[in-house]
Amino acid sequence: MQSMEEMYQQHANTVYQYLLYLSKNPELAEDLTQETFVIAVLKIGTFRGECKVSTWLCQIAKHLWYKEKKKIKKVDMEELAEELISDEKIEEIICQKEEKLQLFKKIQKLDELTRQVVYLRLMGNLNFIEIAEILGKTPNWARVTFFRAKQKIRKEEKNGKENRM
Repeated sequence: MQSMEEMYQQHANTVYQYLLYLSKNPELAEDLTQETFVIAVLKIGTFRGECKVSTWLCQIAKHLWYKEKKKIKKVDMEELAEELISDEKIEEIICQKEEKLQLFKKIQKLDELTRQVVYLRLMGNLNFIEIAEILGKTPNWARVTFFRAKQKIRKEEKNGKENRM
């Protein structure tokens, strides 16, 4: 078997070219090439000789590239999220949370059975047939109960706005 230095001399360019092809980034390809050989030194005992050394090294390199790609994707998503959450977005998110909080307070004022219908419909995304099955009622009953709950919440909202004026 070759020494690690001989292995590096013979296969470093192949690994580098492969990583360059994958990454399209010379600096990243160089870094991953070095890391490939570090791992190869650590894992040389696991090499069974069932394939060429260059194939084994390229497999290590490919796994490192996939790992790096996940990191890059995660960083890109975090940067995108930061860009999206501008001051306007933060204001919008706060308003939406406040509206949700007010809605949940109004739902809590409903009687138990009506509240269950509303939660199953809104939170569980269930249709009226499924809600009826769960509560042992008819689909029409579930539909009417949900409709009346919406009316009651809207009426309360309307009365709240009038009181504020």
